[in-house]
Amino acid sequence: MLLDIARLPTAENSALHLHPEDNVAIARVPIAPGTELRVDGVSVKALDAIPAGHKLALRAIRAGEVVERYGQAIGRAKQAIEPGRHVHTHNLAFEELALVYEFPAGDLPVPAAKESPTFLGYQREDGRAGTRNYIAVVAASNCAAHTAELIARSYDGETLPPNVDGVVAFPHGEGCGHAFGPDVDQLRRTLAGVLAHPNVSAAVILGLGCEVNQIDHYLGSAAPASRRLVGLTLQESGGTRGTIDASRREIARFLVQASAESRVPVPASKLVLGLNCGGSDSFSGITANPALGYCSDRLAELGGTPVLAETTEIFGAEHLLVRRARNRQVAEKLLGCIKNYKQYLNRFAGSFDDNPSPGNKEGGLTNILEKSLGAVAKGGTSPLIEVYDYAERINSPGFAFMNTPGYDPVSLTGLAAGGCNLIAFTTGRGSAIGFPTIPVIKIATNSNTYRRMTANMDINAGSISDGERTVQQVGREIFDLMLAVASGRRTCAEVLGHKEFVPWRIGPVL
Repeated sequence: MLLDIARLPTAENSALHLHPEDNVAIARVPIAPGTELRVDGVSVKALDAIPAGHKLALRAIRAGEVVERYGQAIGRAKQAIEPGRHVHTHNLAFEELALVYEFPAGDLPVPAAKESPTFLGYQREDGRAGTRNYIAVVAASNCAAHTAELIARSYDGETLPPNVDGVVAFPHGEGCGHAFGPDVDQLRRTLAGVLAHPNVSAAVILGLGCEVNQIDHYLGSAAPASRRLVGLTLQESGGTRGTIDASRREIARFLVQASAESRVPVPASKLVLGLNCGGSDSFSGITANPALGYCSDRLAELGGTPVLAETTEIFGAEHLLVRRARNRQVAEKLLGCIKNYKQYLNRFAGSFDDNPSPGNKEGGLTNILEKSLGAVAKGGTSPLIEVYDYAERINSPGFAFMNTPGYDPVSLTGLAAGGCNLIAFTTGRGSAIGFPTIPVIKIATNSNTYRRMTANMDINAGSISDGERTVQQVGREIFDLMLAVASGRRTCAEVLGHKEFVPWRIGPVL
């Protein structure tokens, strides 16, 4: 149903009460001091200026009392807070909560997949489907990064054959100065996922020749000039210029091969949809994230695979996912991600609450608990079927979670390497991120951001808080756009050429 508000602010619609137990409301519009409000039948006068998206107390809150939003704790009052006061970092303290986990007693039944609509995609030999058809030039190390970029850039202005979306580079700063072990393993898993991605018709793996991350790891038993993958090093191919020429000769045959591949009707169950948010604000958990959650649930019902990520942004809300886990094993894997990430942070004297950025806080998010409770809404309500490590191959239908940082380019890289062939990205402050081979759909959480960055945003979920559309209506718009984009419609990020790629380095530099 529509939020009971109109576009023009009134005493009844200027603040949103999200849950009956909440002792705060969220300002839908900027509220001036002295404004008389009526929230769910309760009269309150604003005593402070309350920016849009920020919280105001609905009743007196004692010092040390829990503050609740979404019916969940988001911290304790640092001091007594009067009704109508602004509630934010100055008077709300972060506290790591002792959460109660409701583990599944047995195996939750996985709903049978419903009859699925289709999109026009590229059917791959391994059963997966591509939403794009690229030739990738992937650097095995930082030493080959510049050459990879030069190779891709050499096609600028050239008319590529039909059915080829482009020749794209994957430069990065890793691949040498690593210790063999988990860090190298993770980089190799990431690059291998990019090379063998369903959106990639064929690829070149490019090395210098003497780095830690040798190209032979990716070639395996493949012939030097295989149908889908070829490896070259600068040291054996004549340096930078020689490698560009050699790569172009290999790519010439890849282009002919890719052009012969056509889009065919593919069931939506073949979609692996990455769910990510960045530049979040207080409206994220009210508009865009719940709408994306609606889309996520519908995709899961069809046998598709929506994948939530960002371990740092489920902290404090993980109990909500645990109770949805398919079984105890999946729940424990999820909690293991939290535990291991906490150990990772402790090595650097860090905290999960270091996550909210200055922009997040300016947008009304006080701490990581509040941010996480809104972020998990992207995952809808479906059973949690599986939990994956960073860049691990995603191979089970149904709603899943991947262990990634909250840092957007690193998170998107992990989702992509795992096999996501489409990504939906919600943003309140306004993020412009994209990915080299995967379309990224941008969903604005508020109408102001959408109007300021129209060329970057594909959907305006701010119409929900404006009272113009429902969560379900925007969720259906996201779902329909997802099918259109999967069939070839370009997203704003693609039109603008955003191609961020940043693998997650977890170890020391040697």
